[in-house]
Amino acid sequence: MRKIIFTLFAVSILTTGAFCGNPDRQGEAGAYELLMNPWVRSGALNSLNASCVRGVEAMMVNVAGIARVNRMEIGLAQSRWLVPSGIGLNAGGFVTKVGKNGTLGISLMSVDFGDIRVTTTAVPEGTGATYSPKFSNIGLGYAHTFGNKITVGILFRGISESIQDLSTFGFAIDAGIQYVAGSQDNFKFGISLRNVGGPMDFSGDGLSTQLKSSENTDLTYNIRLNKFELPSQLHIGLSYDFIPSDMFTITPIVNFTSNSFGRDEIGGGAEIKLTEYFALRASYKYEFDSAGDEVNKTAHTGLAAGASISVPLKKKSETRLGIDYGYRHSDPFEGTHQFGVRLEF
Repeated sequence: MRKIIFTLFAVSILTTGAFCGNPDRQGEAGAYELLMNPWVRSGALNSLNASCVRGVEAMMVNVAGIARVNRMEIGLAQSRWLVPSGIGLNAGGFVTKVGKNGTLGISLMSVDFGDIRVTTTAVPEGTGATYSPKFSNIGLGYAHTFGNKITVGILFRGISESIQDLSTFGFAIDAGIQYVAGSQDNFKFGISLRNVGGPMDFSGDGLSTQLKSSENTDLTYNIRLNKFELPSQLHIGLSYDFIPSDMFTITPIVNFTSNSFGRDEIGGGAEIKLTEYFALRASYKYEFDSAGDEVNKTAHTGLAAGASISVPLKKKSETRLGIDYGYRHSDPFEGTHQFGVRLEF
């Protein structure tokens, strides 16, 4: 076990050195919806639970965690992002065991921007028409458990963005590992590398425009756009389950996140389980070198919390219904509210 822990620790150190954050490139990537976590329980933990995330939510933090389900899980979630911005996140996921040690998962996520007024240079107040950007992605993941201690996962994600006359499509890969140890699998360690893929660029009729030439003839000009990179990130996390009784479990977590197009982040939190029916969680995440930077600071302040209720559908049944709520504080705006429901079989 010591050799395994040492190997995982060495890999994390080497990976961090090769993937350090770069705040000078902040805002230069695209497809930032890949960093917007629509899931409730991991959202209340600020996505700091790379070591212990499980089920459908693992496909947004550490895909290796999809293997930590009994047989099957179905989840739906909806987020009101930065109220009152009018932006909503919708997500659905499905995870099922495949064979003795394998687990297969699929997730979908979309961003709802609402209706936006169409404006032109001739009618800057609006033409009366509206449009709505369509941002969505779909992920297909697989995880395999080795000896019930080490789980390795990989996920392939398709990314789509479009408006009226412009669109782009790209691919990304997530990979992760989770390791558990202890008499009751108390100690957990996780590494996750997310959103690794080639650059994307927009195309469509919206890049063409007609202008008058010097001879007063109509000419069609095509605008060339630069390609943009994906917002890759690395998670390294630890957690430990303290189990003083069958009715009470507290799990403190710590996590380091390195962003390829932003500041590095570190944070901690805890999840408290009261019996098998009720759970509370809270967390705080800090961005390095963010103090005093009012221009480049993020809207979410780092504070988040949530609660869950999980009950069996029938007496002595292994099928459980879970309802989750999470809140993330923001400045400005009025915070992000997240709601979710799941079925565990």
